[in-house]
Amino acid sequence: MPFKLPTTATAPFCPSEVKGSVAVAPSAPLWKKLLQFAEPGLLISIGYMDPGNWATDIEAGSRYGYTLLFVVVLSSLAVMVLQCLSMRLGIVTGKDLAQLSRERYAKPVANAQWAPAELSIIACDLAEVLGGALAFHLLFKVSLMWGVILTAFDTLIVLGLKGKNFRDLEAIMLGLIATIGVGYVVELLLVKPHWPAVAAGLVPSIDALSKREPLYLAIGILGATVMPHNLYLHSSIVQTRVVNRDRKSLASAITLSRLDTIVSLILALLINAAILILAASAFHETGHTQVTEIEDAYKLLAPIVGSGFATILFAVTLFASGQSSTFTGTIAGRVIVEGFLRLRSCLR
Repeated sequence: MPFKLPTTATAPFCPSEVKGSVAVAPSAPLWKKLLQFAEPGLLISIGYMDPGNWATDIEAGSRYGYTLLFVVVLSSLAVMVLQCLSMRLGIVTGKDLAQLSRERYAKPVANAQWAPAELSIIACDLAEVLGGALAFHLLFKVSLMWGVILTAFDTLIVLGLKGKNFRDLEAIMLGLIATIGVGYVVELLLVKPHWPAVAAGLVPSIDALSKREPLYLAIGILGATVMPHNLYLHSSIVQTRVVNRDRKSLASAITLSRLDTIVSLILALLINAAILILAASAFHETGHTQVTEIEDAYKLLAPIVGSGFATILFAVTLFASGQSSTFTGTIAGRVIVEGFLRLRSCLR
């Protein structure tokens, strides 16, 4: 029997395949509409709690305690503005940022935008894959090379979902985010941070950034928080919802999607803040002010907290973070390739 290519998309996200694949009932009650528009924001929020954020937050907490907590908050607020603009662009125009950049700019300019976008995804994916590999190493004592292979294999399994089942992908991401969130709630209960000091760290302070080292670290936090590829991704995944093109329907879709975005990014903010608070409480307050690596944090956590369960939970949440951000980084790459180069990134 001759070999034939599949006739349907074989990835969880192929922009042209999943556009308008999630039905939205115009006459549905408000609570049901909220559920129907929920979860694209969660996929976006994953990019703001990836292993790159872990590294900067752990270093900031261990070196300076709660002092730089306000930087995490301000960076997250900036991200909310950018993502809401990206979401609005996708809903109103029916096209993603990559497609519009290709159409609105001259070819050399569009190519100049495409190249750094691809490089940023490669750089982010490298950190995300290594984060997942490190989690496998910490949990099962396998080498980092095998951890990378296992992380890639897990990603391929999820990428094997049929393109129309976008809600399945959203459900998987929701489960991974819930794992991270519950994990850090338990971690904070174990380390028992000094909450008045946490509240003081939320107050912006110029003095905290007056020296070179904390300023550079604050820039690192901002760089790890603001993810350019998430803007391309968000403008595309909001189009998975079926929206009528009249003004009232578009306005309603924007409002509901904005709510989804803000709530999801608040969740990402809380998780990033929890990572910094954990590092400040467990390391800085115990004199371990040079913890700059995720693996070092894992090794020190059990002796300080007095519980091996804390280290296991730390590794499990790291796995959920690395794996979920690898998924969304791969999906963002599909959006950029199809939008800028007009190359279909899935099989039909």
